Amino acid sequence: MSVYSYGILLFRFRNERLEVMLVHPGGPFWAKKDEGAWSIPKGLPEEHETPLDTAKREFKEETGFEVDGEFIDLGELKQPSKKIVHVWALEKDLDVKSVVSNTFKLEWPKNSGKIQEFPEVDKAGWFDIELARKKIRKGQIGFIDRLMNAIDYSPKEDHPDRKKRYRQTTLF
Repeated sequence: MSVYSYGILLFRFRNERLEVMLVHPGGPFWAKKDEGAWSIPKGLPEEHETPLDTAKREFKEETGFEVDGEFIDLGELKQPSKKIVHVWALEKDLDVKSVVSNTFKLEWPKNSGKIQEFPEVDKAGWFDIELARKKIRKGQIGFIDRLMNAIDYSPKEDHPDRKKRYRQTTLF
């Protein structure tokens, strides 16, 4: 049986450049990792929860922000871990300095008997497409490509009305 995770990829335009918001996982394992460590806010469903409702709940748990609006379905991608991640994109700006995440408990240091609490997300950031491709976990890069396709964005273009020309087609 496959494990599914659902998430929301926020995007915005700054000086006509597409940016996406990614989150950095908290806890000691990720503390010194940067490139290839950032992620789309996402998580596992609870019983009787729809996929999009899961994505919204997880976004709130990991960032402290509620989101709603016209979501763009970016579909699903199988991760190297074999988990299947389904993501929706939403155009929305938020202050990443105000992100507050839920926490988890972990025995740390390992085998020490000490239980410590860590934020699930320790920071968030806005990244242009080029930098986002370096920061995001390898298995999630495809969602950036799908977003660019869905909104008909090319980094080489410089059209002021670009951000409102979404194609309302399904990608798969």
